[in-house]
Amino acid sequence: MPRVNYRSHEVDEMARMMRAEAEGEGKQGMLYVGNVIVNRAVADCLDFKSVRSIHDVIFQVQGGNFSFEAVQKGNVFYQRARTSERRLATQNLDYWRDHPAKYALWYFNPTAPACPPTWYDQPFSGQFKEHCFYEPKPGTCDSVYRG
Repeated sequence: MPRVNYRSHEVDEMARMMRAEAEGEGKQGMLYVGNVIVNRAVADCLDFKSVRSIHDVIFQVQGGNFSFEAVQKGNVFYQRARTSERRLATQNLDYWRDHPAKYALWYFNPTAPACPPTWYDQPFSGQFKEHCFYEPKPGTCDSVYRG
């Protein structure tokens, strides 16, 4: 049973997003971005109460702008989803989770050399290459730790 229900077009959207956000960080980096996308669809808390599908997550608007930079700037649409990214996206959707993004709901690429200990008051869970990952404070989003 997959972690979240999905359609074929959502695998393409997610694969394109993973590539646009983390292609320079290789397969592992793209899988971590995929973790965050799936975690947001699973989470029933904080800013993610109204997103239930992969499409909803990718095109969510927060604070008057799209949540993901690749959607804001349009570069998620520059390339088609390749077979290799589709496979990675399907892995995330079906089962794959790993630290530091295992329970993360946020990530970003800081301009500073080090990741801050919190981001929007959420604790740092780890770093992979250029991306810093953050999971929710204990007791604020138990749903992300299930499934």
